[in-house]
Amino acid sequence: MGGRKTRIAVKIYNEHYTLVGADSEDHLRRVADEVDKNITAIASKSPGLDTTRKAVLTACNIMDDYIKLKEKYEALEKEHSALKKETSL
Repeated sequence: MGGRKTRIAVKIYNEHYTLVGADSEDHLRRVADEVDKNITAIASKSPGLDTTRKAVLTACNIMDDYIKLKEKYEALEKEHSALKKETSL
């Protein structure tokens, strides 16, 4: 089947998880660390929320960042394509 999988144990918001993926251990740790930072920041601002709500708000914040970055990337791709067309004329 597919390539080799990386499996690591991480701690996110005081809970233990096993992450499995095709990326390096460093990458998976970075992902877990960022999620932990995000959920901890939300928890500090809204300590009365249950863990599920904190996790959903964390997911929403991360998706918001992702969509904004994707839109910037697509705009830069269009700009790059337009510049390539200009220089080839």
